[in-house]
Amino acid sequence: MGADARFFERLGPLSAGDLAALCGAELTGDAALAVHDVNTPSQAGAGELFFLAKNSDTSIQTPGACAIVADAATAEQLTSAGAVLIARDPRAAFGRACAALLRARDHGGEAFIHPSASVHSAARLSPGVVIGPDAEIGEAVEIGPGAIIGPGVVIGARSRIGPRAVVQCAVLGEQVEILTGAVIGEAGFGLALDQGGLLSIPHVGRVIIEDEVVIGANSTVDRGMIRDTILRKACKIDNLCHIAHNCEIGEYAVMAAFSGVSGSVHVGRGAQFGGRAGVADHLRIGDGARLAAFAGVMKDVPDGETWAGSPAQPIQRFMREIVWIRRQSGAKKSAKPKKDEQ
Repeated sequence: MGADARFFERLGPLSAGDLAALCGAELTGDAALAVHDVNTPSQAGAGELFFLAKNSDTSIQTPGACAIVADAATAEQLTSAGAVLIARDPRAAFGRACAALLRARDHGGEAFIHPSASVHSAARLSPGVVIGPDAEIGEAVEIGPGAIIGPGVVIGARSRIGPRAVVQCAVLGEQVEILTGAVIGEAGFGLALDQGGLLSIPHVGRVIIEDEVVIGANSTVDRGMIRDTILRKACKIDNLCHIAHNCEIGEYAVMAAFSGVSGSVHVGRGAQFGGRAGVADHLRIGDGARLAAFAGVMKDVPDGETWAGSPAQPIQRFMREIVWIRRQSGAKKSAKPKKDEQ
């Protein structure tokens, strides 16, 4: 069956040779094989593409007219495929091929575009989209139903804005993905005491999002108070995450769902956050550092270290403490009552 045609539009067919070139893969077999869909290994049929991860079962019987993405060692064991795309990372190569073969169906209808906005002729706008004054929408940008693009916002080529997302006070690079319901560029949580009350401080900074960044559904990224909030190239933010004002998230950093960083936090290149990890304000998470799920970070984390717990600490120390607590708990449970307590 492949991808459900009710939800996904087929962009092909593409030849196996073209897909191999697109993925940077070596091709064996029929370069002219027409590929129009993707599927699982157990259900793939003629003209469909699937991938086999390392150590996958290669005994599966496939029709000769299908295409497979696999690594070199796995490819040597395949005998029945019409074409094999040999890649160092089959999953990534399959992802690139899949994007060339299929895309989610768009919505028909009209959008509201301010007369001063600049929208590339190849952009795709869904019903209910609002584009404010002086906004710039690049080539092949896709904007989902009900999304709001604020005044002056710049969205680079081939970016995708999900349904009901809000983007304001922001400059986006190319191939950025903002998923459903995300809010980019809202004011942050900046307060000051004023005559016994709380005064909200205006936020006049921006959000700068570099190329290939992904921001998950219902996540929020606050604009800077004065300086910018910056998300560097290809960092990936999961659903339901929060990035406060003045933060900088490094290249290729990854944040799992429910993670959050307070104001003016610097997250280094390639750092990784487990689910529900939280970071106090004005801290630095080093390059390649890792935070375990539920970590509550109150101090700077050095480059390359893994921290866990709340308050977070190096994971070796955290695990020693857990072992000690469990031993103490077990000792108390096993202790016999004194005679006068019986």
